[in-house]
Amino acid sequence: MMASKLLIALSLAAAAPSSIAAMRWQQRVLLVAASHEQDPKHQQQRRIIARWREAAAERDVTVVEVVGERVTGASDAAASLRRRFRLPPDGFSTLLIGKDGGTKLRQTRPISATLLEETIDAMPMRRQERR
Repeated sequence: MMASKLLIALSLAAAAPSSIAAMRWQQRVLLVAASHEQDPKHQQQRRIIARWREAAAERDVTVVEVVGERVTGASDAAASLRRRFRLPPDGFSTLLIGKDGGTKLRQTRPISATLLEETIDAMPMRRQERR
């Protein structure tokens, strides 16, 4: 009984998202911030991401959403992410964060899959990965 509880706890811990800082050098992060779930720009960015999942995975992209005070895809608190990345409390923002932790793209409208791919594929680290 005790072993099965431990196994469940370990599997939950393994499935728990990391902080954005812990993703450095491992993942690129597409950070999507909206003040509420029904924001039209947020919905449009979600549709773009849904169609782009395979290409995102190939490029080591993790999607992190900050919607109001809720964060999905990372263990960070919403207030912390808003401060760190200068995200407005109202409105919409999308950032592409490179594996080095630097912000590569920042927009107040959805970022197209084409622009994401072009930006990532031009990165020196991505060019090395493709060799």
